[in-house]
Amino acid sequence: MSTRRETPTERGGLVLAATPLGDSRDASARLVTALGEAEVIAAEDTRRTRSLATALGVTMTGKLVSFYEDVETARLPRLLDAIRDGRTVLLVTDAGMPSVSDPGYRLVAACVAEDLPVTCLPGPSAVTTALALSGLPSDRFCFEGFAPRKPGERQRFLAALETEPRTTVLFESPHRLGSLLDDAVRVLGPARRAAVCRELTKTYEECRRGTLAELAAWAAEGVRGEITVVLDGAAPPEVRVADLVAEVRSRADAGERLKSAAAEVAEATGVSKKELYDAVLLARKDSP
Repeated sequence: MSTRRETPTERGGLVLAATPLGDSRDASARLVTALGEAEVIAAEDTRRTRSLATALGVTMTGKLVSFYEDVETARLPRLLDAIRDGRTVLLVTDAGMPSVSDPGYRLVAACVAEDLPVTCLPGPSAVTTALALSGLPSDRFCFEGFAPRKPGERQRFLAALETEPRTTVLFESPHRLGSLLDDAVRVLGPARRAAVCRELTKTYEECRRGTLAELAAWAAEGVRGEITVVLDGAAPPEVRVADLVAEVRSRADAGERLKSAAAEVAEATGVSKKELYDAVLLARKDSP
């Protein structure tokens, strides 16, 4: 177990920094400072990082290196050397938080393995932004990254969500959104509620809410932009009072007071305590 206390950015280490999803005004003051002071800036797209720095009025004095999926493994050794030498390596992606369906996880894991300092500058996230906008329950949710591209794998992926009670957030490319929603209608049912958020924080931001059937019909015409999909969780299975009578009677036969057993089972399952108790009494009366 690592016990290292995270080192402040001015003393070196890996710094994960969330970047704006679209509107540069969402950049934090800490990100602005870090872009200007970091000795190494590892960027998923160096052109977009330069554009962001320009929009923020920041002059980057550190070395800017590319750090996207295809070169991530090859870039690790030199970035780790820089961190070992006490330099600050700032990791940024195109938009949102590094390592959340973007490069970064491998570098963080390598730093953790060596007990090198890692810290994070929090900020924009498409996951939580879409979740908040969706209007769907947000007290419990899961994030599934990108849906599989192949139809069979995508349908199996959706089948695993059929009984998932939590709200699910996932990413999708605009040209595959229609196929995803069509499959979701078939696997999860046309009435399951969902939301499709596109171009978050940008000029043409849009959040479509409705049933999967409604959203699939809308997406059939084609959709553009960065897409985040939010799926409502599965409804809990309906509990019938008649199915709980045997459990209450079993507990009563084992020595519990009948009324107490009925009350506890009713509370655990959400049924009416009186209705369950009356059903147990009726079942006892009808028993031979």
